[in-house]
Amino acid sequence: MDLREALREHGLRVLLRHLYEAATPEAKRFRYALLGLDLLSIGWIVAASFIGPTPLVLAFDVLLGLVLLIEFGFRIAAAGRPLRAALRPLNLADALAILSLLLAPLLMGALGFLRVLRTLRLLHSVRLITSLRSDLPFFRRNEEATLAAAQLGVFIFIMTGLVYETQHRRNPHIGDYADALYFTVTALTTTGFGDITLQGETGRLLSVVIMLAGVTLFLRLAQALFRPVRVRFTCPSCGLQRHEPDAVHCKACGVILNIPDEGRG
Repeated sequence: MDLREALREHGLRVLLRHLYEAATPEAKRFRYALLGLDLLSIGWIVAASFIGPTPLVLAFDVLLGLVLLIEFGFRIAAAGRPLRAALRPLNLADALAILSLLLAPLLMGALGFLRVLRTLRLLHSVRLITSLRSDLPFFRRNEEATLAAAQLGVFIFIMTGLVYETQHRRNPHIGDYADALYFTVTALTTTGFGDITLQGETGRLLSVVIMLAGVTLFLRLAQALFRPVRVRFTCPSCGLQRHEPDAVHCKACGVILNIPDEGRG
């Protein structure tokens, strides 16, 4: 059904639900556009830390916040139970991040670390992951490794934001996101050159969290990279989800599988 016909016959809410949940080409393009919007917001967060709170930067903060607020409203309206959807932890974090952008002229950069919470959407958008799996052969073949790498990247970004926001006003060694990223990566890999250290109890606690979580995330990524490749496909009989890429039968129950492939003969 054409989007304009759906809007006329069923209303805006049905159209929004179609865009956020359906598997049609236009719905997938819409969700890829949302991913691009998320990447834009993340890039802006990093870039703004180097520029500083100039009037132009603050104006773009507000403009970006308005765009994200509209998208947030659409996403909540598309949910089956809008109130319950609005109270989900990820959506609450998203609302705080948008609020930090809208109030940027008043906050003057304070609480900017709330914006990095938007990166959590990159990991928890199940529909987007489904779209990637169905559209990109590389993602289907390397889903576990891709998700593990994405989790590691998001963790690094969040920790970098926390390090920057808690240290740049009182730590002369943390002047921008580059300094915070440098410390985060060296702490996460337990390299610890010692040229930058975090100050205060909060800084020491952050260092411990980064090191402990870093070992866990690196181990998960290594396991995903080096263990045999499996594709994710739910067996209709027993529910087993991971199979050999060329599997014809489920190794658990023997039922015939119809795993989608790229048509290679």
